[in-house]
Amino acid sequence: MIRRVATLLAAAAALVALSAPSAEVDAAPRCQPQRPQGFLVRSFFIRKGRMDPRRHEQAVRYRTEHYGRVEGFGSPSWNAHEPRTFAQTTTFFGLKVELHQKVVPALACVEREIRAKCKEPYSPKALSGFRDHNSYRGGEITNHLFGIALDIDPDRNPCCHCVEPWSEDPQCQKKVKSAYERAAMPRCWIDTFDRNGFYWLGHDDLEDTMHFEFLGKPAKVLR
Repeated sequence: MIRRVATLLAAAAALVALSAPSAEVDAAPRCQPQRPQGFLVRSFFIRKGRMDPRRHEQAVRYRTEHYGRVEGFGSPSWNAHEPRTFAQTTTFFGLKVELHQKVVPALACVEREIRAKCKEPYSPKALSGFRDHNSYRGGEITNHLFGIALDIDPDRNPCCHCVEPWSEDPQCQKKVKSAYERAAMPRCWIDTFDRNGFYWLGHDDLEDTMHFEFLGKPAKVLR
């Protein structure tokens, strides 16, 4: 009898072990929602077209320390490496794009959530990440130079207050209630980027509806 009880207990323990999640599964990293950091948002240091130098330097210093130094911006003592040193080619909905390696996990989280939650069909045709020239004027620096910005389908998601040809896009001539109506991209996509540390420049005075930039904390993308 004792032997039979012991056998039954051992079998039960084996079944529990089989049904329990493995340590490897439990340890797998998961995406952690986060908001963009306010002091990195463009409207924090650019107001009514004018730059606040102190606030801009604060944002440049953070980006330099975390992603690398762009020639002509910030101090070499903040970071000795260029952002390109950390460039990584990844994919987003099957399209290749080159970004800073610290941002790649965040973009993967965005794609995973979009595929799971966004029902409205949308297939991106063109992406742009790292850039070799500064497209901003007046001492401002684009986040494309740090490799933390992503443009999606410029021909379908215009920058209505940028230079031509985007400002002449028919979508920019319409009377709308919000910038969401100027973008071909679904609102669900935009909201998903926002939840994962990216800032949509459609919220900005530029109404740059193609543009997302990672302004969250790289160390908090996964948990």
